Amino acid sequence: MPSREDEALARAAVAALTSQLALAPKPGLPDPRDLAARATRRDHRGLRWSAKALAPGLAAMAAAARRTGEPTPRLRAELGAIGRCTEHSVGLAGGGHRGALWTLGLLVAAAALAPRARGAEVTATAKRIAAHPDRAAPRRPSRGATVSATYGAAGARGEARAGFPHVRRALDALARARTAGADEAEARLDALLTVMSTLQDTELLHTAGPLGLRHVQAGARAVLDAGGTSAEAGAKALVAFDTDLHARAWSPRGSAGLLSGVLFVDSLPAAAATGAA
Repeated sequence: MPSREDEALARAAVAALTSQLALAPKPGLPDPRDLAARATRRDHRGLRWSAKALAPGLAAMAAAARRTGEPTPRLRAELGAIGRCTEHSVGLAGGGHRGALWTLGLLVAAAALAPRARGAEVTATAKRIAAHPDRAAPRRPSRGATVSATYGAAGARGEARAGFPHVRRALDALARARTAGADEAEARLDALLTVMSTLQDTELLHTAGPLGLRHVQAGARAVLDAGGTSAEAGAKALVAFDTDLHARAWSPRGSAGLLSGVLFVDSLPAAAATGAA
């Protein structure tokens, strides 16, 4: 049974996901401006509701990690089984969040294995978990795995097995933006754009192909090169980028899922304090 510490980690992960959903304007992604989801094809309120369905599964993942005590093949298999059950529960609640579940599940388990770890230490532990294959996973490859194989992209598995490099880069971007005086929303948007600027997003590769992916990466870099979202030129570039992606109906959902992981890892000192209370 999950402990108070496990439940605190799960709550922190769900809070990170809902904070990501509430952030605006996110280029091409669901946010509070688009409740009808005409462009993103996702009802923002429905996504916020279904995010809550992740909590029991994430708490169970934390409990499994704490009980196992090591990033073993057995733990990887147990996390996979819990993840598939959680996907089903989220589907019943309205769906979505598959990429966020993968990222948050591994990071929650890593945080439970190493309660004092922060930042890159958490992603390094997640890397050790992801290094093991999930032998009970369905044989039929997912769309993301198929796209990864077609284009040679790392995909979600590759990102995890590399220790979530985009989470680490975004954490650095978040800290730099805060130090430079950006407000919290601007700092988080800069972190998102940092991910988008280099991520080989399999969702974008599926919908827009390699040229579309490079177009999105270049658009994200243009905002950052203009000083980021806290600068006047960067803010204007962000609006243009957002308008462009919505017009094309291109949604970089892989970047959104990773931003949820960034916000979770960033919250860990507060999450640990909550669990200890």
